[in-house]
Amino acid sequence: MLILAFDTSGVAGSVAVLDGIQILGEATLDAARRSAQTLAPAIAELLGSQRIKPAQIRLIATTVGPGSFTGLRVGVTTAKTFAYAVGAEVMGISTLEAIAHGVPAHFHDDKPQEIQAVIDAQRKEFFLGRFRTEGGGVAYELPRITRTDADAIVSMQEWIAGLQAGTIVTGTGVSRVESLLPADVVVAPAEHREPKAMVVGRLAWRNYQAGRRDDLWKLTPVYLRPSYAEEKAKATKPNSGAL
Repeated sequence: MLILAFDTSGVAGSVAVLDGIQILGEATLDAARRSAQTLAPAIAELLGSQRIKPAQIRLIATTVGPGSFTGLRVGVTTAKTFAYAVGAEVMGISTLEAIAHGVPAHFHDDKPQEIQAVIDAQRKEFFLGRFRTEGGGVAYELPRITRTDADAIVSMQEWIAGLQAGTIVTGTGVSRVESLLPADVVVAPAEHREPKAMVVGRLAWRNYQAGRRDDLWKLTPVYLRPSYAEEKAKATKPNSGAL
């Protein structure tokens, strides 16, 4: 099955095309430009380089959040529009789950180990995803990792204080606090902290093989909190019950 996968949740997005778990091609979006400008041309160029027609794509996978409000909207809208146009399936993948699965397998011990992935949520807070390795190598070319909690928002200080020895920490938020991390945690290399489109595609393929199907019409970004503009508008809205 041909899969088109992309991530637009942060500054540096990416696109990949896969045949099942096999990566046929991938590209990084220009971080100096908005994903609204770069995503569609990157998809067209990547498919063209592989001589794949859009109608041959059978599954579209995208990160749905948390992450950049604008970037997530672009990614989800593109996924739904493309899938509708060619009659493909669509699947949303947690940005934090994609990041956690991007940690190289050789960083995992044979015994179960916790992975915590963080993204900067501004206001001295992180978007946090918690996962646990299962050991036993890889499945679908991905480390064997399961989620232990729903994605959440936590203060940076609280997160650092709660880290346990041996925990693997990863994600784009790590650079904000790297010098403050306990010496006994395992810090993923900087090049493995971004969500990667190829990982998004492999996660989607694994989920698809397991029977998961997402509803194209119900697929929406997962922001975890309202945007600043929405919060400001709510705060300044007159109380309709006031006399």
